[in-house]
Amino acid sequence: MSEHGAQPGVVPGARRTAGTLFAALYGELVPHAWREPGSELDAYSLFWHRSVAMGWLDDTNAGGGCEEGMLRAPGLWGMNDAGWRHPLAAADAGLVSWFQVEASAVADDRPLPVQPFLRCAQEATARAGTLDLSAVQLLLPVQHLDPSARPPYAPVPAMRTVPWFAECAPRARTAVAIDVDSGQDPAVPAVAAQFIDRFAALEQAVFVCTSYEVAGRGAVLSPPFDDAFWHGPPEHGVVLRGELAEWSGDAIGWLAAVVADCLVRLGVRSPLLLTATRSLPAA
Repeated sequence: MSEHGAQPGVVPGARRTAGTLFAALYGELVPHAWREPGSELDAYSLFWHRSVAMGWLDDTNAGGGCEEGMLRAPGLWGMNDAGWRHPLAAADAGLVSWFQVEASAVADDRPLPVQPFLRCAQEATARAGTLDLSAVQLLLPVQHLDPSARPPYAPVPAMRTVPWFAECAPRARTAVAIDVDSGQDPAVPAVAAQFIDRFAALEQAVFVCTSYEVAGRGAVLSPPFDDAFWHGPPEHGVVLRGELAEWSGDAIGWLAAVVADCLVRLGVRSPLLLTATRSLPAA
């Protein structure tokens, strides 16, 4: 499939969507010795097959011909694009893979599906080689989340799954920096203090924030997609520093979903760029 510049959106259809989810994985990817360099199983193909296998791919708009009228599987997203390289990525950024989907409409008591999306992206990448992940960037379409529709038992739906991380090994805890940016819209810095207070009030230890600071232009790596995807470039953000239960797509995706709901509840309506960076231990 594609190594060209991705464009927002997918083929129009009747399926209601929540907007574009984009993930960029950075670090180092050492190809498996048994993998053919020209393998037809590229990033798009690997991600598609994993999405289907896990029941995450929305197939309701597919079909035609003799398959017309058959019952098709709903899912969390529809495929759009993916690749190992991207023309908009900085040459020295260390991009190893990227994935773009159109998220299905989010159920009132469920989080934006960042956790399965990022897990699928990481597993698809790891099929091609040994991945040493140093950073993840995510585009979060929070503009289509409705906090008033959240039921009383799930105001921040991802909080219902905190116990999934309860059995993580203590040694797996990792120092990280989490940058959340609203682009040209100053929405995130404007509610930074309230956001930190709300996040601190959540009963969870998946991410323990030890400090934060408001960040401006140049504080985060430019993402490998056009500013038209959101209100880019990154100019208005907040950086959270602390410890994550484990350095994994699972944990990063969970945290991103929590951050999305917390900020939406504070009135943020702009797409968000979230960058999670693993902090290297002191020499």
